[in-house]
Order: sequence, then structure tokens, then C-alpha cells
Amino acid sequence: MSGGTRLENANPLIFQRSEERLLTATDEDEDLADPINDREIFDILSNDPEHPLSLEELNVVEQMRVNVNDEESTVSVEFTPTIPHCSMATLIGLSIKAKLLRSLPDRFKVILVSINKQLADKERVAAALENSQLLEVVNQCLSTRTM
Repeated sequence: MSGGTRLENANPLIFQRSEERLLTATDEDEDLADPINDREIFDILSNDPEHPLSLEELNVVEQMRVNVNDEESTVSVEFTPTIPHCSMATLIGLSIKAKLLRSLPDRFKVILVSINKQLADKERVAAALENSQLLEVVNQCLSTRTM
């Protein structure tokens, strides 16, 4: 968190990042149908609202816990906060959901799996993302960081 507040997990355990995904000629061909896959979704998820590290480096999101069914237009992401009872878990989840909703075609349903039951309630999530003050915080979490 910024503004002089203390981080809950100031010294998290940092995990190694995956190698960059190599794009092929068919990936870049706009005329070919390109189904969305797990790795593509995993690559979209990068910022943590508390740390300048990726969610992968913090082990909040792992590629094996991202599941895409392009035919059924569903994306499921299981995430784990860096510490038990993390006060930022809801904000991290809302940020993940907002990022995916903004990045994916409208046909996709985004399902978040976490320890936080509030994120499973689609009405609560929709209401939270309509709250202008909370949406501003989510937008700050999703903005590109300059170091």
C-alpha cells in the first residue's frame, strides 16, 4: 500500500517467474482463429496492489490454477493471498476480475476461486465494481507502475 501505511507482508517469499511465452506466426496472424488458453490468461495477471512484484512471483496465482474453456467461454482462476487473513484479498480478487473482464471478449464468464466468499457472490462483485471509490482503487491497482 502507498501513502506511508505499513505493508502486511513486507518481506514475502519470492518465487521464480516462468519463462517468457514465445509467440509463433500463427499467434500473430489476425486472420486465424486463436483460442484463448491458460498461459495467455496467466500472462495477463501481473500486478499486486501491495508489491511491485508479479502475482506469480508472490505465488498468489499459478499457471496450473488457471483454467480456460474457450468453447464454453469460461475462465477460472484460483488465487491464494500471500498471508492467511490478508486484508487485501478482496481487493486483489476484484483487481483480478476487473483485469480479466477488461481484457477478454464479452462472451467470457470469469470465475474466481479464493478463500474469500464475498468474491463468489456475483451481485456483491458487480456492486463493488460499480462503486466509484472502490473502482478508483481497483484502477490504481491495475495501472502500470513506474519504478
